[in-house]
Order: sequence, then structure tokens, then C-alpha cells
Amino acid sequence: MRPRFHPRLANDPFGDPCLFIPFVYESRALMMDLGEAPGLSPRDLLRTSHIFVTHTHMDHFAGFERLLRLALGRRKEIHLFGPRGFLANVRGKLEGYTWNLVERFDQSLVLSATEVLATETVTARLDCRFGFRPTRPPERRPFAGVLLDEPSLTVRADLLDHGTPCLGFAVSERFHINILKNALNDLDLPTGPWLQAFKQAMYRGDGPATPMRIPAADGRRAAREMPLGSLAPRIARITPGQKIAYIADVACTPGNVARIAALASGADHLFIEAAFRDAARLFRMRQAEAQQDVGELSSNYPNRNGYDENFLGKPLPLPTLSPALRDKVAYRLDQPDN
Repeated sequence: MRPRFHPRLANDPFGDPCLFIPFVYESRALMMDLGEAPGLSPRDLLRTSHIFVTHTHMDHFAGFERLLRLALGRRKEIHLFGPRGFLANVRGKLEGYTWNLVERFDQSLVLSATEVLATETVTARLDCRFGFRPTRPPERRPFAGVLLDEPSLTVRADLLDHGTPCLGFAVSERFHINILKNALNDLDLPTGPWLQAFKQAMYRGDGPATPMRIPAADGRRAAREMPLGSLAPRIARITPGQKIAYIADVACTPGNVARIAALASGADHLFIEAAFRDAARLFRMRQAEAQQDVGELSSNYPNRNGYDENFLGKPLPLPTLSPALRDKVAYRLDQPDN
């Protein structure tokens, strides 16, 4: 069964933090953090609809200009989320440029930037046609942990401490719909975009009488309709959805640990940026990495081995490492710990 989300780190372990999460069979992706990411193609960036920024230290937000340049002149809305001060950070970047020629664009880029506070979110809509200047007051909404709530997925966030406000994120698929290819063949049904409409109807919880329009199969049969309630049990298998948690360099405090544990509970993949002070500990971690690919945990946590077992019950690989360790460990990442 092929998963819907295919998370991958945009850089090597010593590069800027950026987690790219494309959706299989869909021209869409999410992104966690926006560091410089030369490994992502323009197509990758342009399919990204929502970007969740943990904090705006340079290595987590330096990729904003590349994204902006690629998207200018296109009809596209990009949703960005960040912690306290995020709206000022976004405006500061935009105010560094002159926008007197944007009225010539046939298509307009819109940035929907949301600042996440303890009890509310503040969203500014910034339209390229107006030089990215706000044309109306920011919209304030109560915040109770959910940033994005769609029929098929939810993105949750919690506030963490990094000496500056910082966010942790978890994206959860409500459930996973596996299309049974053999069943399609038995019913003489084609593959194609109609299956995305079928899945969305299931995620929305549409009624069993909802008609699903099925196009002709290679010209052998005319287009037809079947009710959702008849079609779903024959061509789809429902399985638990994926969950991905993403945490970037946060302080080792009891409050952070409790919030991270709650946010990452049940995650299939957990990504945590690490700043390893103890190289020997890194090598022991690499040995454990081969057992399961689920993320990483910072060495700032005490009693590391016991904490792993209590935290997820899974060994944690290392997607992002401190640049200070480059000379010490890069040449040994694939060697056993003697």
C-alpha cells in the first residue's frame, strides 16, 4: 500500500532545515521550515501550498526569496505560518524590494501569512498587485492547536521555547484510502483523476447516494455514474492515516519535552534537529538508525537511551546535525562505532 505523504529532507544533514512533503498522485506539497534548499526543483517549490516555519533564524527562513522569485507573475496563493513576530519578518523581507512594476503581471501572487500566538492567530493577506501591502486589517482567529483543517488532513502546532518563540508541527492524515487495482480491472473501471474526486468525497463523508462520474475506459465504454456507497467497498480499502511530526532546535526543558511528546504521539515519522555535542553518542545513534527510519532526537536530552524508549519506543536516525560537527563526523557516518 503506497503512502500518501512522502516526506524527504531537502538538504544533507549539515544543510539548512527544510522538510518537503509531497502528496502522491497530487500536484501539491507541504513544507516544514524554509531554509535554502538547492535540492528542491522549481516544480517542487511551486507545488507547495502551505509552509510551516518553526522560527525565523536565518537557516530556517533563508529560502523565502527563492520561493518568492519563482512564484512572482503566477496565479498562486501560498500560506505561510510562523511564531510571534512572523508578520514583521515577512513584511521586512518584502519591504527590501521595489514593487512598482507588479501591476504589469497578468497573474497575481498572494501570500497569506499567519502569526501563531498562544491563544490566537493573526493572518495578513499580502497581494502582489498592491506591492504586498496589506489592504485590510489582519484577521484574528482563536487558536486551540489546529492551523490547517481539511477533510483529508490536519496540521497541528504547539508553542515551544528556543530562547525565542518557536513552533513544533504535526501533520496527520485522517485515514488512508488504498485503491484496489484488481477491483478496478474487474469492474472495467479506469484509473485517472476521477479517483481523486472519489477520495475527496470519502474524506468529506459524502452520503452513499452521491453519484461518482466515471469516464470512459480507453474508449471501450461510455462515461457512467455509480453511487459512492456501492463503489467504495468494492474498490477502496481504508487504513490508518500517516502522521509526521517536525521539531527544530528547542531547549531541553520539561515543558518542551511534554509538548513534543504530545505533538509526536503516534507519529510514523519524527524529525528533530539535533546539535550533538558528543560525537561518540552520534556514532551510537547511527548504529541504531539502520533498524528503523522514523526521525531523530537531539542529544541535549539527558539519559538518552532510556528517553528514546519512553518517548517513542523507536530508534531515531539523524536528519539534521550541527555544522560544528562537520569535520568531526562527516567522514565516519557510515562507519561502525568501535
